[in-house]
Amino acid sequence: MTPIHELLSRIRWDPAFGRGDFVLGYWDRIADEVVRVPLSDVRVEPGNHFALDILDVDGCCHSVPYHRVVEVWRDGVPIWRRPAPPR
Repeated sequence: MTPIHELLSRIRWDPAFGRGDFVLGYWDRIADEVVRVPLSDVRVEPGNHFALDILDVDGCCHSVPYHRVVEVWRDGVPIWRRPAPPR
């Protein structure tokens, strides 16, 4: 399985692969569910190999560890997925 940080780099730097509408799903421990956000709402800080920042619907920024990212969709089709944590 491709590590999530490598997939995000490929989306960013590979012009052919990076075309499309990407959605990232992460495990929200409080809501106890997978939350999907457009990749345009995700910020990857250079040098931060632990977490990425996600803007929620209220415009608040949340730091989400890479290990809680569980799926990536491209144009409505899942292209990357790992099992969600057990409930």
